Amino acid sequence: MIENDPFRCFVPYPEAPVKHASSGPLAGLTLAVKDLFDVKGYPTGAGSPTVLALSGIKTKTAPIVKAFLEGGARFVGKTHTDELAFSLNGKNAHFGSPVNPAAPNRITGGSSSGSMAAVAGRLADIGLGSDTGGSVRAPASYGGLFGIRPTHGRLPLKRAWPLAESLDTAGFFARDGEVFARAANAVLGKDRLSLPETPRLLLADDLFAQAVPEAERVLRNVVQRIVPILGQPETVRAVSDMDALYWAFRWIQGREAWASDGAMIERYAPPLGPGVAERFAFGKAVSDAEVARGDSVRKAFRAKLARLLGKDGVLMLPTVPDVAPLVSAGEPELEDFRNRALRLLCLAGLSGFPQISIPVAHRDDAPLGLSVIGPKGSDKSLVAFAVRFERAARIRLA
Repeated sequence: MIENDPFRCFVPYPEAPVKHASSGPLAGLTLAVKDLFDVKGYPTGAGSPTVLALSGIKTKTAPIVKAFLEGGARFVGKTHTDELAFSLNGKNAHFGSPVNPAAPNRITGGSSSGSMAAVAGRLADIGLGSDTGGSVRAPASYGGLFGIRPTHGRLPLKRAWPLAESLDTAGFFARDGEVFARAANAVLGKDRLSLPETPRLLLADDLFAQAVPEAERVLRNVVQRIVPILGQPETVRAVSDMDALYWAFRWIQGREAWASDGAMIERYAPPLGPGVAERFAFGKAVSDAEVARGDSVRKAFRAKLARLLGKDGVLMLPTVPDVAPLVSAGEPELEDFRNRALRLLCLAGLSGFPQISIPVAHRDDAPLGLSVIGPKGSDKSLVAFAVRFERAARIRLA
C-alpha cells in the first residue's frame, strides 16, 4: 500500500489484504482503483459521505478489478472520485481534491481524479476509472496519460456504483504505451472487429474547431508530424448538429443519473456539492419527451458515425477544448468549460464506440491530449494504433 501520498490520490481507508496472481501479463505492475468499484475488505464511498456511511465493508470484488488482479497487478489503494461520479472537475466538496502531478496549478479533471493523479504521480502503473461523460478521457488529457473509454459494455460494471446505465463504462489510465497495451491485452478480450495496421485516418475538421485556437494549432501540428509515418488523413465533418448531440447527452445522462441516485438523494437529503446538486436537479426535471428526442438523436448519430468509420476508419479529434482549467477558477468558469468539453466528449458516449486520449502535446506547460475514436468492438486494435501514434508523434518531435 502507499504510505506517502503527496498528490492526495488515495482514500485513507484502513489497509486490508487484496490477493493478486503471482504471475501473468500484468505481473510487476501496480493498480489503483477508483472508489466506485467494490474491493473485498473495503467500503465503496463513490465520493459521497452518505454512500460511504451506507456501504459497509464489501465481501466481494468487482469483476473488472478481479481481472486486473488475476493478470498479476498488485492493488495499492482506492482512489478519490468526484461526488457520485457526476462531475468533470476533480473537485470534491466533502473529501477535497487530488493534485494534478503534471500541472499542480491546474485541476485533475474527474470524476476519475484520484486514479489519474496516482498514475501521473507514479504511485501506480495502472489506474482503473469509469467514464460516463469523459471521466477517464478528460483527466487523461489533463495529466498527460493514455486513457481509454472502451466500447460500451466491453468491460463489466457489476459491483460498481452506477451513474447513467446506457452511458457508463469502465476505463483505465497508463503513463506509457507499453503498460497501456499490456493492460488492454489483459482485460479487453478479443476484438469483434480488428482495424488494419494502417487504418484510414479521418481528421474531424468541425471537432478541431471546438478547441480554443491555440490548442487547435498545437494539435493540428501533431497530426502533421505523424503524416510521414502513418499517412495523410482525410478531412471530414463528423457532426451535423453539435447542439442536438450535446442536449441529447445531457437529457439521457440526467434522466439516468436521477434513476440511479434520486431515491437515495430524496430519502437522505445529502448536502451535495457545487455543480453536483444542480446537475441532479436538472436530471430530475428531464421530461419523457426530452428523453425520447435524445434517444432519436443518439440512434441517428450512432448510425452516421458507423458509416463514416466503416471497418477501417479512425476519427481524430481533440479530447477536450484546451489544457486543464486552473485550480483557482471559479465554479461558473469551470461549468462553462465542462459544457464546452461535453460537446467533444459526448460523441463516444452517445455512439458507444471506443475512444482513447493519447498524450502527444503540451500548451502553457500543461499536457494536452489528442483522441482517436474507432469502430464498435475495435478496442484492442485501437489501443495498438494509439501506441503507434504516440511513438510517431514523439519521433517526429525529437
